[in-house]
Amino acid sequence: MSDFCIGDRLKVTLFGQSHGPAVGCVVEGYPAGRSIDWDRVSAFMARRAPGQAAWSTPRKEADVPEILSGLNAQGLTCGSPITAVIRNADTRSADYGGPRVPRPGHADFAAWQKYGAAWDRRGGGQFSGRLTSPLCFAGALCLQYLRERDIAVSAHLARVGGVRDAVPDPLRPSLPLYPDGAFPAIDRQAGEKMQKEIEDARQAGDSVDGEIRCVAAGLPAGLGGPLFGGLEGALARGLFGIPAVKGLSFGDTVRRGSQNNDPYRLEDGQVRAESNHAGGILGGISTGMPLVFTVSLKPTPSIALPQRSVNLDTMEETFLTVQGRHDPCVAPRAVPVVESVAALVLTDLMLQGV
Repeated sequence: MSDFCIGDRLKVTLFGQSHGPAVGCVVEGYPAGRSIDWDRVSAFMARRAPGQAAWSTPRKEADVPEILSGLNAQGLTCGSPITAVIRNADTRSADYGGPRVPRPGHADFAAWQKYGAAWDRRGGGQFSGRLTSPLCFAGALCLQYLRERDIAVSAHLARVGGVRDAVPDPLRPSLPLYPDGAFPAIDRQAGEKMQKEIEDARQAGDSVDGEIRCVAAGLPAGLGGPLFGGLEGALARGLFGIPAVKGLSFGDTVRRGSQNNDPYRLEDGQVRAESNHAGGILGGISTGMPLVFTVSLKPTPSIALPQRSVNLDTMEETFLTVQGRHDPCVAPRAVPVVESVAALVLTDLMLQGV
């Protein structure tokens, strides 16, 4: 499978670079005969779009998808691959000119090792978070598919720096986890403290890390499989494709098995668990309980402080002050990206019927 693809029955291929003419995606396997709510798609993509708040990069991109294929004359999905292109408008490639000096914490050095002189260093090229824009387009389609099956997916900022958000009910979460248009935290006061944490880092020329918790409710039991066919593995492959994601955990754990196990009981003739430390997955298979996982994101590596590096043209040590426009914390704009990956993986498994 290509490095730029995810999925089996539902296959999504991303293309483009941060400072190229456009980024985009091809979505294969999306069911035919479906009407897409484009207002919902636009609203969802706007949550990820840059340049909307002080905690975001000032780069301005409309993130309006152009649909090149996949719809019939009536605007319904026709079974052909859905191709969407999102034009890049507000690029400043001059910020990435000059000597080749890899930015610490970025993929620059690894890309140079793999691709040599062909490496596209403008804005991070194909390693950029810009590629999450078409990922959110594909995710928006899948969220609509899941919603029609009473499956809801929602994520929030579990932590920014030293500030933690409220924890949703792991058994009966109220989704979505925060109001439309709000900063992506359940607790308003926690959200305000998170924004201050981000602003303090920005003022210091630095950045701050974060965690995102995602919940999917309404999933049927039986999705996934044992060993290498597990639901955790399918989610991990997609989630680790999001730039800056460095860690992933499912559910939670407590000290002893007598506390960590989820006891069963009967409820209206159905077997239910009394707790959900497993996060809705056992043996790689969904249990019918809400799916709960948390991803950890590193601090934005592009910071205004001088950093030690090496000039690859002269092979001499040097100091680098990163140019360009960057988020002081990537986590807030990554919330809909995490929802998108979860929706893609779950839709793929639902379409496979396993």
